[in-house]
Amino acid sequence: MKTDRDLNYRLYLQKNDGFTRNPFEQELKFYRTIQSGDVEGIRELYAAARRNFAEGKGTLSSDPVRNIMYHFVTAVALIARFCVEDGLPHDVAYTLSDIYIQRADKMNDVNAILDLLGDMQIDFAERMKKLKKENVISLHVRRCIDYIYEHLHEELTLNVLSEHVGLNPSYLSKLFSKETGMSVKSFVIREKVRTAENLLKNSDFSCLDISLALGFSSQSAFISTFRKQVGMTPKKYRELHYMDVIEDIGGKKKI
Repeated sequence: MKTDRDLNYRLYLQKNDGFTRNPFEQELKFYRTIQSGDVEGIRELYAAARRNFAEGKGTLSSDPVRNIMYHFVTAVALIARFCVEDGLPHDVAYTLSDIYIQRADKMNDVNAILDLLGDMQIDFAERMKKLKKENVISLHVRRCIDYIYEHLHEELTLNVLSEHVGLNPSYLSKLFSKETGMSVKSFVIREKVRTAENLLKNSDFSCLDISLALGFSSQSAFISTFRKQVGMTPKKYRELHYMDVIEDIGGKKKI
């Protein structure tokens, strides 16, 4: 392969220099500590690692700032994925990752980036701790709910969801009902209707547009479902709630 010559040369230099990479188990422990929400544990691990951060790590750039920046990007990318694996919504994890990379990108000091690295790790650990404390729903059901939120515009069936989370449809149905107090179908309908309410209140989209956007088979099916859930038609709901406050002039609300 094209990299073999360079790889063998680098390995030879590392051996002559006595360079030894940190054991994989040590690195894995670090990420698992964040994933588990062990905030104090990650504080201690990072404080120890910070004292000689470069030890056991490869040189990714001859420029010290760029070198630490590359390590930062690698770390936050892996941390985000470990946290998603254990239930942190992927939009939250990846957007948080983007935020920290953008902050680090503005820095020109190694110690400042290292400080940010510690803050980033604690931030993710605290979010995982909160998730595990407040959300006792199983990982499979959390993934199922995430998928529902992200695919409200599609037809969401039990078979589709069970295939996504890798569970038998019958088992997922029982597990979902046990942990949420409602069936998969009822949950999907509830979330579609809630989204429709927001669109009716805050947008000019027609009922047809909304029904299509939320994956209903027809406009009449949307109207019928909405009426059953809310107690009135979408048209009536919009008449009552559309842009409740259009303008606020001189402290007076114009309805």
